[in-house]
Amino acid sequence: MDSRVHTGEQSFTCSYCGKGFTCSSKLEVHQRVHTGERPFTCSVCGKRFTQSSTLQSHQRVHTGEKPFTCSVCGKGFTQSSTLQRHQQVHTREKGFTCSECGKRFTRSSDLLVHMSVHTGEWPFTCSVCEKRFTHSSTLQRHHRVHTGEKPFSCSVCGKRFTQSSNLQSHQRIHTGERPFTCSVCVKKFTQLSNLLSHQRAHTGENPFTCPDCGKGFTLSSNLQGHQRVHTAVKLFTCSDCGKRFTCSSKLKVHQRVHTGERPFTCSDCGKGFTQSSQLKVHQRVHTGERPFTCSVCGKGFTQLSNLQSHQRIHTGKKPFSCSERGVMNP
Repeated sequence: MDSRVHTGEQSFTCSYCGKGFTCSSKLEVHQRVHTGERPFTCSVCGKRFTQSSTLQSHQRVHTGEKPFTCSVCGKGFTQSSTLQRHQQVHTREKGFTCSECGKRFTRSSDLLVHMSVHTGEWPFTCSVCEKRFTHSSTLQRHHRVHTGEKPFSCSVCGKRFTQSSNLQSHQRIHTGERPFTCSVCVKKFTQLSNLLSHQRAHTGENPFTCPDCGKGFTLSSNLQGHQRVHTAVKLFTCSDCGKRFTCSSKLKVHQRVHTGERPFTCSDCGKGFTQSSQLKVHQRVHTGERPFTCSVCGKGFTQLSNLQSHQRIHTGKKPFSCSERGVMNP
């Protein structure tokens, strides 16, 4: 067989298509294209493969293992072929240019997908809910919402996920890895989205605004919770004063006004607080921490509200108007 590798002699011929091979094992694998035989089965999802090597690559989908790493940017991949394609991002000339926005791409297929941003074309439609997508891969992931399929499994605790990215984020719970660091206070996070949300604490940015009262929030989830103030029935009533609340947790906190309970105590001075968030702010008196920084003059503050008030010095904004004289308060 060794001599055939060098001479190119193909002694083994496929009886279906006539293609020749240098060894019988390669012919055996090839014939599965014609017979449909897939003897290698994934023990997690049941998917079948013609070669054991393909099965091994597939299993990384479930384990989250990415053994092939880009030497330029550190991004990991499950297959060497995917890494090779990715490396073109760093090395290859971007010869395909979007005529709408000028963005450049290394492959015409990437440009074609990108163009849907401008054309509004969503060619891939979910057969269940008719939601449309720009990529077939995104549609495939979406289908799992309907099927309940969670093909990505944590090897430590067995928890399952619909996407490999969610599995990777989850695994940091076990490893303790926090790869995303705030440049202002050096606090570390397991996910980029959590870091971006946190950074708003320093900038004072509140991108999520209530359409009813105009109050701004750093997180969409906080806005959603706030909107119950305007829309939801207040089912939880204080037995002492009759004040009503949209959720039991808010009632529980409120009742401490009547009971005098202060379950959160400062370890430095012994002062008690009704809420953990109040204790957290208070502890900055002892630590000197000022996590909220003015982007104009660099002055630091212990609370976001104090930063927001301070920023009016730079903007000249005077949001409080005297109803008696119609004069803006300084």
